Amino acid sequence: SHQQLSNQFKVHSTLRKYQAIVWGTPINQKIEGYVERHKINRKKMSLNQNQKGKFSETILILKKNFGICSLVECLLKTGRTHQVRLHMTSVNSPLIGDKIYGRSKINQFSKKKETFKKFLILKNFSRHALHAYHIGFKHPSTNSYIEFNSEIPKDMRDLLDLIVKY
Repeated sequence: SHQQLSNQFKVHSTLRKYQAIVWGTPINQKIEGYVERHKINRKKMSLNQNQKGKFSETILILKKNFGICSLVECLLKTGRTHQVRLHMTSVNSPLIGDKIYGRSKINQFSKKKETFKKFLILKNFSRHALHAYHIGFKHPSTNSYIEFNSEIPKDMRDLLDLIVKY
């Protein structure tokens, strides 16, 4: 039933993997923290380590390092609001295209002459460079495990091609 399926999303028997293009070069790691609404900006979430809000966990795997940016895989152990965006920002590698969580990191690349062209290309990417490429869950009635995979979108592929080119 539909109810059973939405429960799975609540209890996270769903497996979600995202591909993302992020600033800088993060290392393979487990990122954990508690997600709560931002005290001042209510549209924003914030991450803390003192058990306020809901627990969140992401496994981060570096797939390819391009210097100024990287292609990463994020395996979500929980599914909190803005989780990937918050977690990537917390390790100082915010998502390309993230106007809310990504500001401070971006400045360091705009100052280097040798990365300036790449910086402009990345800065002009008009959406979050985030793609849910794998989702898996148990089918509610048959109990069999179903998974969906999808290719990285063309705009993200093109972005990486441009970064290599310039």
